[in-house]
Amino acid sequence: MVTRSGARCQSGARPTDAWQRELGQAFTRLDPLLAFLRLRRDQVPGLDPDPGPFRLLVPRGFAALMHPGEAADPLLRQVLPLADERLLTSGFRQDPVGDGPAARAPGLLRKYAGRALLMAHGACAVHCRYCFRRHFPYGELGAYRQRIAVALDQIRADRTLHEVILSGGDPLMLTDEALQTLLGQLAAIPHVRRLRLHSRLPLVLPARITAPLCALLGGLHQRGVLVIHANHARELGPAAQTGLTALRAAGVTLLNQSVLLRGVNDSAVALAALSERLLDCGVLPYYLHQLDPVQGAAHFAVSDRAAGALLAALRARLPGYLVPRLVREREGAPCKEPIG
Repeated sequence: MVTRSGARCQSGARPTDAWQRELGQAFTRLDPLLAFLRLRRDQVPGLDPDPGPFRLLVPRGFAALMHPGEAADPLLRQVLPLADERLLTSGFRQDPVGDGPAARAPGLLRKYAGRALLMAHGACAVHCRYCFRRHFPYGELGAYRQRIAVALDQIRADRTLHEVILSGGDPLMLTDEALQTLLGQLAAIPHVRRLRLHSRLPLVLPARITAPLCALLGGLHQRGVLVIHANHARELGPAAQTGLTALRAAGVTLLNQSVLLRGVNDSAVALAALSERLLDCGVLPYYLHQLDPVQGAAHFAVSDRAAGALLAALRARLPGYLVPRLVREREGAPCKEPIG
């Protein structure tokens, strides 16, 4: 398929609902996931077999990128529930970045000048254990069409808004039809000049990147930016690279943001490999976030001092355009705050 810009998109060999079927086959119980990885419970210290409301959710394709038999695999560590998540740690809270005070309508957040964030969908394709919205009350947002209509009215009325960020959850969990409708409604607002989507699906569920989706995102009336969320080079497998290459060929600007996670990417070697692999896939590093202090994720935390040392090591290894900005988000701050 050829987009409006003339770039050729990924083949539509898969039916557009293949990603939904694949998601329906995701791991939601611990023992089948461990069996798939040739691991036993007693080989993984501190497991929580019953993680409660924030359940296990891991697409099989993402699990296939993990190394069998390795309990400390950095991809597995991101999704495996541990008993440490039940610990109450000082300074870690359910709303770590002030989503509640920033709400202007159900699912519409206003934190920074000229930008608004719209929670386009309340679900994700994977449950990352460090997720800063793991406690967010998505069920209280109300019916989708009603809340989106209210949010769009707010965006239309505020002419200081020039960029809308679609987040969630994950906006690519919307069907093509629903996403096309939402993007069309935003395209009709003259003062909105940029649309940004934040998604983990190109990595954890690459089947979502179909030819129709490439055409949709590549043909946006406004400048379109897709920010993916990769924390480790091995998340960018062959299927993810194919999808990202197709999106870039369609004219979509691709950026990456990562979270600095102990036991996952807290080494200069891992972070450098991630930046190099991102470039292979046509994606530029954007942000390296210090962990948002969400309740249940303290075991992933890396100190600011160690984070600053990692950034210095990256600068010594890589060209500047491959070094992400090390930042923290604080409630009430006018922007992401640089560290080090």
